[in-house]
Amino acid sequence: MKKFLMATAATALMSGSVMAASHSTEVKIGVILGFTGPIESLTPAMAAGAEMAMKEVSDSGKLLGGAMVTPVRADSTCVDAGAATAAAERLITSDGVKGIMGADCSGVTGAILANVAVPNGVVMISPSATSPALSTAEDNGLFFRTSPSDARQGQVLADVLMEKGLTSVAVTYTNNDYGKGLADSFAAAYAAAGGTVTATTAHEDGKADYSAEVGALASAGGDALVVAGYVDQGGPGIIRAALDTGAFDTFVLPDGMIGAALEEKFGDELDGSIGTVPGTESEGAAMILTMAEAAGFSGEGPYIGESYDAAALIMLAMEAAGSVEPGDYKTKIMDVANAPGEKIYPGELAKALEILAGGGDVDYVGATAVELIGAGESAGSYREILIEGGKMTTAAYR
Repeated sequence: MKKFLMATAATALMSGSVMAASHSTEVKIGVILGFTGPIESLTPAMAAGAEMAMKEVSDSGKLLGGAMVTPVRADSTCVDAGAATAAAERLITSDGVKGIMGADCSGVTGAILANVAVPNGVVMISPSATSPALSTAEDNGLFFRTSPSDARQGQVLADVLMEKGLTSVAVTYTNNDYGKGLADSFAAAYAAAGGTVTATTAHEDGKADYSAEVGALASAGGDALVVAGYVDQGGPGIIRAALDTGAFDTFVLPDGMIGAALEEKFGDELDGSIGTVPGTESEGAAMILTMAEAAGFSGEGPYIGESYDAAALIMLAMEAAGSVEPGDYKTKIMDVANAPGEKIYPGELAKALEILAGGGDVDYVGATAVELIGAGESAGSYREILIEGGKMTTAAYR
């Protein structure tokens, strides 16, 4: 469990401006994602999902008596902790955001949390940072995530492989917090289920040639190659080297590798490969697809629903607290996310705000069947993916 530290004198001073801030006409919320970097093909739609929730609330005129919500974007780069920290600092000190939807990748999320969010007392809700290490990060009760920890994804991957009779695999992971955490979680779950990891090798993103890494993995053998990487960086390079040399023809692809870019790069070369990405077949999942289409973007990609939900939780918590100040509304996030209360789905944020304004309770279900547990993270469900005919298809939900 995360340690919830006592409020500082700075927090006490900040609370003095609660009433005035709560009734301001504009509330700024940061959207910090890797608009450049190894998942840059995924983040525009993620940002659009979060901003769709903000527009919905602004259009309703029901947040704290009519406050308008303005999104402010910043680039996390996904991998450069220094750049991400500087960008988040600007969001708070220059732009005056009252909460942050993000960040995306685990390493930069941890850096922003420790160096910016905690010192400045700002709430962060990440839609996609999945490192198990974030579950125990010191956060003063300011950090939440709508995606499940990779401790859960590792178990799901292990279960899928064993059910398919893939009892030995080689593993390569991008050399950062996300890759290492996922590789470790998967290896432990897979071994416990009776599987054998023949070799585990880190890879660096940005290389032109991965033949050496693939050669080492091929010599160890295995029924498939697990690639815990990024879809816009080293992951495809690993796959290309493996296909060209005949080292592997079946791949296991966790969430960072799932995206339309994978289909575009490989087509049916990956037929028979499998993957996992957070997802649910809940009522809200279908709703977000329709809403995204109406807003002019595709809701099919990873972490779009999680982004909508992250932004929604920030705004609903503000209403529940009667304040836009993070020190006040951070304690309301778990309340609005979980039972008891009236269930709230995508497109129903105005209804939720009305209930909260009247002193009632809401149970925000959202696009991803939100249920926050433990240290404020999603209990999590996953979509099992099978690549057939060059397309990613849904095989099951877990």
